[in-house]
Amino acid sequence: MPKMKTHRGTAKRFRVTGSGKIMRAKGYKSHILTKKSPKRKRNFRHETELAKSDRKVVARNLGLR
Repeated sequence: MPKMKTHRGTAKRFRVTGSGKIMRAKGYKSHILTKKSPKRKRNFRHETELAKSDRKVVARNLGLR
């Protein structure tokens, strides 16, 4: 069988850490920023771990497992 291709849209949105966690960027940071507090906007910069329920699909699209 041929190799599985990586889904490029998924590859641009997620990254895999050395320990195997899948990290994602936070949403709600692109517009209507005037009403959001500086602390809230600052916290949008950090990545967070992908939810357990989404891991299987994203991992398959990234060519893992």
